Amino acid sequence: MGSMPIERFPDPLFSDENGLLAVGGDLHPESLLLAYRSGIFPWPMDEESPILWFSPKNRAIIEFQNFHPSKSLIKLIKQKKYFHTIDKAFTQTIQLCSKRETTWITAEMKSAYSLLHKQGYAHSVEIWSKETMKLVGGVYGVEVDGVFSAESMFHSENNTSKLALYYLIQHLKKKGQHWIDVQVINPHLKTLGATTLSQKEFLQKLKQSQTLNRRS
Repeated sequence: MGSMPIERFPDPLFSDENGLLAVGGDLHPESLLLAYRSGIFPWPMDEESPILWFSPKNRAIIEFQNFHPSKSLIKLIKQKKYFHTIDKAFTQTIQLCSKRETTWITAEMKSAYSLLHKQGYAHSVEIWSKETMKLVGGVYGVEVDGVFSAESMFHSENNTSKLALYYLIQHLKKKGQHWIDVQVINPHLKTLGATTLSQKEFLQKLKQSQTLNRRS
């Protein structure tokens, strides 16, 4: 983390059809903050390759008014088998998110986001089993200028990652926020009410939210 931060990214609209915008640089906190403020995020391929920076042509978001907890999730909330915390186990959460056969959450990513967490920009919501007192689900992401970008989720018991997302949204609603960036659409996110915006629409929405947050 000793090198200089990235001072400028290319215009996000110059990204290719896969969303790839730039290659290289490192994960200095100032580089990451500039990226998120610009609608860009890192997506490493492996430990050895240069950092890849993306701004997809179609961007997935969840508008809180469109968030649809499933019947099974509502049932789980009512059962009160779990409790949630915020920012109590960030390191553990990002570590468990990376425990997959293939992961883009490299050692460098874990180190960089842990530093962002210490600086107050990266956050986690953790789900704990009341029975075992173990961490069984969670989500982490980055909040810059009043916009939260969810990075990754994990679960070791059914629906606990969805539960983490539910509590994250409740937390952000209380802060006056209306949507989160979930980057790339997938069937799992669709079931929760995620939709896609064109790149241009997303960048406009991002700028609008940042401006509103600066005024408030």
